[in-house]
Amino acid sequence: MAGKGGDVDIFQLLEEASEKKTEREQLLQSLDVKEFFEEGSIKIDTGICDGVECRLCIQVCPTNALYWGDGKVNVVEELCVFCTACVLSCIVDDCIRVRRKRPNGGIEAFSTPQQASNLLRKTNCLKRFEMVRRRLPTAEAYLERYSDSR
Repeated sequence: MAGKGGDVDIFQLLEEASEKKTEREQLLQSLDVKEFFEEGSIKIDTGICDGVECRLCIQVCPTNALYWGDGKVNVVEELCVFCTACVLSCIVDDCIRVRRKRPNGGIEAFSTPQQASNLLRKTNCLKRFEMVRRRLPTAEAYLERYSDSR
């Protein structure tokens, strides 16, 4: 990666990033999974994980990114779509930490079922608000549609 004199070859880095993204897209496409978050990370604190007892996160993972091996829960980050399924099902708070970037640039992070649930509620509320705003962009449009002049 380094050029002459220890300089970083930015073109090589861009090419490697592009190849990695293409591999991820192919993996997810083969699973018929749509990717909502292009950037993100997932970390599992194996010190507090009760995976040997429950393995619930593994059972609910829609892409099989989580698996049991070497006596602990492991992650294949290329398969993770950074959804809330594993955190929502985990019985230990702060065991699984997910951080993701929305297409609008907003960063979200959650590590407890309560945080994941609140995030889903907020996201769904924003989607409903946008849908109503598209159908009824002004107060006049609302009044025209729902006035008592029928």
